[in-house]
Amino acid sequence: MSRYSVEERAGPHSPEYRLFFKDAAGRYISPFHDIPIYADAGKNVFNMVVEVPRWTNAKMEISTKEPLNPIKQDVKKGKLRFVANVFPHKGYIWNYGAIPQTWEDPGHKDENTGCCGDNDPIDVCEIGSKVCSRGEVIKVKVLGTLALIDEGETDWKVIAINVEDPEADSYNDIEDVRRMKPGYLEATVDWFRRYKVPDGKPENQFAFNGEFKGKDFALDVIKGTHEHWKALITKKADGGEINCTNLTVSDSPFCCSQDCAKATVDAVSTSLSGQILVLLSGEKEQFVW
Repeated sequence: MSRYSVEERAGPHSPEYRLFFKDAAGRYISPFHDIPIYADAGKNVFNMVVEVPRWTNAKMEISTKEPLNPIKQDVKKGKLRFVANVFPHKGYIWNYGAIPQTWEDPGHKDENTGCCGDNDPIDVCEIGSKVCSRGEVIKVKVLGTLALIDEGETDWKVIAINVEDPEADSYNDIEDVRRMKPGYLEATVDWFRRYKVPDGKPENQFAFNGEFKGKDFALDVIKGTHEHWKALITKKADGGEINCTNLTVSDSPFCCSQDCAKATVDAVSTSLSGQILVLLSGEKEQFVW
């Protein structure tokens, strides 16, 4: 039986679309706060929440500012965001997502990059052969990391592989990626450098001159972001607009009951339905007019 399931509200590629998460008992949870960081702490195997399946373009992400943090499509200037196909790449070139219970603190200047965090869970690029599904929670082995500087903010990109991948045992550090998938790391740097250029923005920059750091370095970075999340979820750090509603972190002042969580989902869904009705009503009036 799957550890987690998802529940869609509204249609994909609409402003109203939300993907809520449930645990194995069917209880609503937050993918940001309630899914454990580790799938197997002893072996440094992490959980990864897949936001964007490989080869797709819609910029889906955990909504950090909404209750229970459903996945939604990012919106900029009133428009749904899609990443462009930057030759020779098609959409996202890995399964893209985040490690839960991590937070890149915007109030903390990273000693390695000299820049503060981007206010999100730490990102993961999963390089296995399977094209995952949006909302899928997979177990990954960390191989290394890339330090992207995105509009002046530290935005770590962890390189990992699904432990269930047929070749997972052959990957243990970042050099194994270079050996087993020649050109993939270079393509990753190229993708992150140029993916915002079609939107009129400059090329992104990197710390360490765009060089990847290995597994041990990446593990230290992840563990650091987990400590920042602990401060966030216990209200020892200022999370600003981040919504910390959760059901499983007992020492968190934001912990709520399942009844509260269900009411939250129902309220969000009703609100979104109202937005759809208003939109349809407006369209009808324009048509009649």
